[in-house]
Amino acid sequence: MLHRVREGGRAGLKDFASEISPRGKPSRVTSTDPERITPADVFRRRTVRRTELRKLVPLSDTTIYELEQKGEFPQRFYLTPRCVVWPLAEVLEWIDARRRKGREGCGPHPDYRMRSFNGATGAR
Repeated sequence: MLHRVREGGRAGLKDFASEISPRGKPSRVTSTDPERITPADVFRRRTVRRTELRKLVPLSDTTIYELEQKGEFPQRFYLTPRCVVWPLAEVLEWIDARRRKGREGCGPHPDYRMRSFNGATGAR
């Protein structure tokens, strides 16, 4: 994975994965040793808070909560008693799965003819 860096006043790209692993190939993380963690592992473990989740998933908090209760959305977990997060990799997988499903995952559309009568305006 290449990252933009600035060394000695010159901008360029640098492959940090080759520095982390001695052979230039990222190794699988089996411990919490910081020298063996690859950028892919960091991404896989990254979490998002509610404000960032709202930017990724344009659903209300209630809808997200209901989907979690049904087991249809990645489960949140608590880092501290006041900090709730979701695993970013699982949220992105959920979005991709919904995209692959297309409209079939949405369910039936509501029937507009079943709307109730509004007595205040006299409109249907």
